[in-house]
Amino acid sequence: MGKVRFFNSVRVKFVLIFVLLIFISMQIISVYFVQKLEEQMISNFEKSVRERIGVLTYTVQGEITKERASQDPELETALNNVLSKNTSGDLNEIMVVDKNLIIIANPSEPNTIGKKSNDTRVKQAITSGTTDPDEIYDQETGKRNWVLAEPILQNNEIIGCLYVTSNIEKVYNQIDEINTIMKTGTVISLIVTAILGLIVSQMITRPISEMRKQAVAMSKGHYNRSARIFGNDEIGQLAMTFNSLSRKLQDAQSTTDAEKRKLASILSNMSDGVIATDRKGRVILINDPALKMLNVNSEDEVLSKPLTQLLDIEEEFSFEALLDRNESLILDYSEKGEKYFLRALFSAIQRETGFVNGLITVLHDITEQEKIEDDRKEFVANVSHELRTPLTTMRSYLEALSDGAMQNEALSNKFLTVVQDETERMIRMVNDLLNLSRMESGNSALSLQWTDFSRFLSKIIDRFELSIERGVTFKREIPSTSVFVEIDRDKIIQVVDNIISNALKYSPEGGQITFRLQVLEDTIEVSIRDQGMGMPKGNVEKIFNRFYRVDKARSRRLGGTGLGLAIAKEIITSHNGDIFARSIEGVGTTIIFSLPYENQTGDEWE
Repeated sequence: MGKVRFFNSVRVKFVLIFVLLIFISMQIISVYFVQKLEEQMISNFEKSVRERIGVLTYTVQGEITKERASQDPELETALNNVLSKNTSGDLNEIMVVDKNLIIIANPSEPNTIGKKSNDTRVKQAITSGTTDPDEIYDQETGKRNWVLAEPILQNNEIIGCLYVTSNIEKVYNQIDEINTIMKTGTVISLIVTAILGLIVSQMITRPISEMRKQAVAMSKGHYNRSARIFGNDEIGQLAMTFNSLSRKLQDAQSTTDAEKRKLASILSNMSDGVIATDRKGRVILINDPALKMLNVNSEDEVLSKPLTQLLDIEEEFSFEALLDRNESLILDYSEKGEKYFLRALFSAIQRETGFVNGLITVLHDITEQEKIEDDRKEFVANVSHELRTPLTTMRSYLEALSDGAMQNEALSNKFLTVVQDETERMIRMVNDLLNLSRMESGNSALSLQWTDFSRFLSKIIDRFELSIERGVTFKREIPSTSVFVEIDRDKIIQVVDNIISNALKYSPEGGQITFRLQVLEDTIEVSIRDQGMGMPKGNVEKIFNRFYRVDKARSRRLGGTGLGLAIAKEIITSHNGDIFARSIEGVGTTIIFSLPYENQTGDEWE
């Protein structure tokens, strides 16, 4: 979890709430206060001006109605003197208009005296005796003036009008100053509120921030961190509860991790594959043996994949059918002649209520078992077939002898010779099987001794060369130097004899058998090549199987048991060597075997 963004912080939200509350409160107070203050100030201003105008109107009315003596100043002069004395302070301009709308006194603008006034307020005051004050904005001075036309009465008769303009701009200037003071106070209040809000929010959010840090650490699997406790209030109690929860989660996580490690160790060390699914049949767990069995590179490739699709049985079985299946299922993944079989066992995961949570599948690799079973069946069939042929022949000849062939000496001798040959072939076959069984079980010990293999191989070839037939020739490619290897001579003689015998059997008349001995880095390699009929490419690897023959009729006619190369393979393998064949159909076959070799100096052998 990343850091909390500034405007998403609880602290900032607290401060914003406090500031907004104070700001709204101050605005409401300011609007109401300034509005009421403005009304009061304007009202006081009008009241003050009207009082002065009332006194001035009384004085002007007295001057107009006064009977003048010769020594008294003229009416215009007297009125101008009266108005000049009162034109001060808030009163800017005062003029007197008679009932005929003629200006009779105006100390501010003497040139207007004697002229007729066209002001509507003056006309209204003289004609109706009433008028309302107005505010006039002066474009030249940029100030507002309060204007009033007050009728002058004598015995309830209008004898003139007093026109007064008063400077009301000072009132509005005072209101503006008050507004400025209110704004300044609002800003100061907001600043103080923000500072106090930060302090208060710090007290509230600090323990919350500590718990947030602990929650982030817990989300990452770190349960050993504890939130600091700043008090015993509700938040402090919450922090204590949070710490207790963290410790319990740590204990639970430790127990869960230990169980997981045990389970992972068990699953990884099992030879069987294990697959677990959820209740919808999707894979949620698979161990390494199962990945190898199903030829899957990584666990990520199969997680959330349907089990039936993973096992490639979705066309034959549904997930619900696997839940109810009590028998194992054999999965055949054989390809291109390479056998590969798995046995799958299914077990549903159920709660006590019977609700199915998923399915456990256990996979066993039974390829070797199937191969052994196939080999057993093939071995039994081959042995039965190999024994049945000579036994059938023997029975036929013995029946013929018992039916009277014994009376014919020449015929009976021939029949007995055939029976004896078949009996000896069966004895050889049984002896070969016993030898092969002992070697496969490890009960046949090797009698190793150091041997000059060049001379050893040449002696075996010499023995066969004395009795070769059909014009077959031998070609030797054997080094003249000594090549010493540690072998069981009798068993290696058996191997070479068997290979040479097969080469002679299948060599055509006038053919050639080539013997080659090569010394490699840490092995010697012996190859025996004939010019026989060869064999198809697909049959080359099978010639070391028991009872395998390329040409079965010819092999039986030549007296073979079909076990020679199988025995040779076991002997070479027991010497930690290797044996294999190369063959081209119609050209010939080469049998090659290798034996371990250590290069020894001449001084050591001396």
